[in-house]
Amino acid sequence: MTHSYHPLGSRHTSSGSIINYVFAKPKGPFYNINDPGASEKFQEVQAAYEILSDPDSRAAYDAGGMDGLRGGAGTGDMEDIFAQFFGGGGAGGFSFGFDLGGGGRARTKGADSVHHYQVTLEDLYNGKSVKLNMEKDVVCDVCKGTGARGKGKPKACSTCEGKGWTFATSHISPSHLGTTRVKCSDCDGVGEKLKEKDRCKKCKGEKTVSQKTRQEIFIEKGMADRQRIVLTGAGDEEPGLPAGDVVFILDMTHHESFERSGNDLLTHVKITLSEALLGFSRILVTHLDGRGIKVSSPPGKIMSPDNTIVLRGEGMPIHKHPDQKGDLYVILEIEMPDSQWLKSVDQQALLNLLPPKKADMEPQPEIVDEASFEESDIVDFGNDEDDWEDEDDDEAGEPECRPQ
Repeated sequence: MTHSYHPLGSRHTSSGSIINYVFAKPKGPFYNINDPGASEKFQEVQAAYEILSDPDSRAAYDAGGMDGLRGGAGTGDMEDIFAQFFGGGGAGGFSFGFDLGGGGRARTKGADSVHHYQVTLEDLYNGKSVKLNMEKDVVCDVCKGTGARGKGKPKACSTCEGKGWTFATSHISPSHLGTTRVKCSDCDGVGEKLKEKDRCKKCKGEKTVSQKTRQEIFIEKGMADRQRIVLTGAGDEEPGLPAGDVVFILDMTHHESFERSGNDLLTHVKITLSEALLGFSRILVTHLDGRGIKVSSPPGKIMSPDNTIVLRGEGMPIHKHPDQKGDLYVILEIEMPDSQWLKSVDQQALLNLLPPKKADMEPQPEIVDEASFEESDIVDFGNDEDDWEDEDDDEAGEPECRPQ
């Protein structure tokens, strides 16, 4: 059914023109008198006008939007309130029983089912096939989705009068009540109900029944954390609509040896002091597919602590192009010998082989103090910062008393 109305101004983004367009006080036949719900619709528009025509509530909206009218924080935009009043409304907004174009779109399929599935980095590197036992709703094969038994027919819901929704009021400012449209709780928004004796025995009038099903998902090589796998049409069925989808969201677990960034991998490998000085040729890494990766350092190359090398083409497979791979970065950590090893060698001979120790700095400072050697942990650094903050708080909270 169409509704006649008077255009009240052009629709621009400035708050003034939107106010003129939407909330100018209604004059004349704003609604179709033959529409049974016209009175309710007119009352809603009238309530909206009263809210924004009041200087206090208008200022609250300009400063904070709908949240500002409720006493919260936010930013006002008259384009938003236009959408809330005339296009189906945002979260917590208002909605009306009529539409001037741009209202909510009708659903074209059943609801999707979303599941999170944990995967390891090995799964994403090698690929994996997983079979899962699940349940989904299917249209009842006895009543064919009507929910009725035999020739039983549903009746219009008496609570919402067949509309599927009712009005609810709430305070949006100390002096104004807001009206919003909510789904009818008696008919669950359908607008009609079946008597108990007329309900299908199998689905109990619900129109669908639960059915066990077995689904298989394929985790492809190179897929990423949070990537979605969609099984089209494998979701819940609803009468008169195509089935929804089943969506799996991949959640990658922490890996002890490798870190991933895009198509690249990063790992840490320990080498000995002799390997750092004299080179190495050995298997450095056991990869995610079980392969050993052998690496030989260049002759005469001395490795410094935290040197990084890159192994080209040993990173993650690129999704949809598994024959191509990213790179593997290896951070080399030098493992120093322990005190037992030092005791087992001729320290003077070792000293003669190693570069000489550093002498005192020149020129020397005028004052030199002796400090004791004590091992510590870097995590202890800055632990007394909280004590400083407490002292500052105490000084701020307890003003000093001074004699007059």
